[in-house]
Amino acid sequence: MGIDARLMKMTGAQALIECFIRKGVEVVFGYPGGAVLPIYDVLYDAPIRHILTRHEQGAVHAADGYARVTGKPGVCIATSGPGATNLVTGIANAYMDSIPLIAVTGQVATSLIGRDSFQEADITGITTPITKHNYLVNDVRDLPRVINEAFYIATSGRPGPVLIDLPKDVASAEFDFIYTDEVDLVSYKPTYKGHIKQIEEAALAINQAKRPLLYVGGGVVSSNAHGELYKLATKANIPVTTTLMALGAFPSTDKLSLGMLGMHGTAYANFAVTNCDLLISVGARFDDRVTGRLDRFAAGAQVIHIDIDPAEIGKNIGVDIPIVGDAKNILSSLVERVRFGERSEWFAEINSWKKEYPLCYPEGADGIAPQYVVEQVYEVTKGEAIIATEVGQNQMWAAQYYKFDKPRSFVSSGGLGTMGYGFPAAVGAQVGCPDRTVIDIAGDGSIQMNIQELGTVASNRIPVKIVILNNGCLGMVRQWQELFYDHRYSYTDLHDNPDFVQIAAAYGIKGRRITKREDVRPVFEEMLALPEPVLLDVQVCREANVYPMVPAGGALDVMLGLGRED
Repeated sequence: MGIDARLMKMTGAQALIECFIRKGVEVVFGYPGGAVLPIYDVLYDAPIRHILTRHEQGAVHAADGYARVTGKPGVCIATSGPGATNLVTGIANAYMDSIPLIAVTGQVATSLIGRDSFQEADITGITTPITKHNYLVNDVRDLPRVINEAFYIATSGRPGPVLIDLPKDVASAEFDFIYTDEVDLVSYKPTYKGHIKQIEEAALAINQAKRPLLYVGGGVVSSNAHGELYKLATKANIPVTTTLMALGAFPSTDKLSLGMLGMHGTAYANFAVTNCDLLISVGARFDDRVTGRLDRFAAGAQVIHIDIDPAEIGKNIGVDIPIVGDAKNILSSLVERVRFGERSEWFAEINSWKKEYPLCYPEGADGIAPQYVVEQVYEVTKGEAIIATEVGQNQMWAAQYYKFDKPRSFVSSGGLGTMGYGFPAAVGAQVGCPDRTVIDIAGDGSIQMNIQELGTVASNRIPVKIVILNNGCLGMVRQWQELFYDHRYSYTDLHDNPDFVQIAAAYGIKGRRITKREDVRPVFEEMLALPEPVLLDVQVCREANVYPMVPAGGALDVMLGLGRED
């Protein structure tokens, strides 16, 4: 407990921090301003670590990264007006990827709300579509209940961000503090146990299937169901493909793993989806980057869909056996009911695809092959690092060529595709897991969107490693312009990039530029040996593309780049 239990008269700001302490909050990421001064005054003496980021977007992404690797809700604080609106992209990012997040924003005094006051913004109105729930606290006596509900809503059922907007006068007002852990939300009752008849029907379908496939999404990570997933896959002998958000939920090095599916998934995963007779979807939402052309996605398969959010079931794909509930509980029940299936013909077909269409890439003609860089990151770290990514080619190469065997080891923006996410998220991940190596695999475009967070890692001695795959352009957009816009490279050239090593040096951070393939491995080894932040600027091929690639809206079994050295 933080504040002495005998001192039950508190201000709203004191109550907020006291509730944080009781909820087990160890760190918050934030940026102070006028409307949150009462909160920051209490933080001055609080036993909670505060990480001052250099931008509010950095704070929310860091809280998001912290949540992904720890499983605990991330917490961030921003002031009113522009401080609050600077959180919006990060909140939307967390909402799309179902990440538990508590965002506290300052607000002008209640008497000034609605008067276009200085630094006033209707942040609850702005964030209504991108939060699981939000609150504007007008009465300080409601604050303990609101905070308790916020943590419950953010972490229960399908996780998500919750915003608490706290006017400055409410934060300063005194009241008799009464705390309770009880939550009674009549209209919010998540379902955790799946219907037993549906589970039995699913088990029967699995036992009868000749070509089953497990299609796994981020819900398996959220529910900590990776152990149950492994038991189900190995007991019933079912191959597994994962979404971007589920990398690590099933060991990538296991013989049953097909890697990631979808637009830039492995060819063998996409062929398996197309040819399976039973698709078992667990905690996945059938998004467009996974499915491609809907009428060709698992067209000949019976579909089992397990998800804690009933709104996802049947939203994009017709489902034969729906099961609403928590993945961990349902998978555990399925393990008890399934039996081993030989399926030699199915695995022979899969192995033939693996042999014929492996992930491959050419040697770099005008620089180092970026895929090689990711492979070296994997080898040097022995697959034990937490990898954060930005968005674009760097993200897809990391997903393809780094083998994730553990959950909560891959931190990336999935649904929203937020450039500038990876570096501040890596900061949060390193704070959450101080004993693990955290590496941000970045692009030269996206790293510049939140490069100011070099100040955060420098001042807090956060030993994040940054590997920039520098191809001098907005690589993924350039790839689309090459393939679908007749090589018309409209405003994707970054020929005027700054010297990233000098920028790092200006913040007091060590940096190196790598231009030769033979230098990659030794420099990486040097980087990992240093207990401090390091930035590496790796000059990679400008024309390198991410393959395989399913054109937008195309069928999964029609991919560009198969068997070619493009």
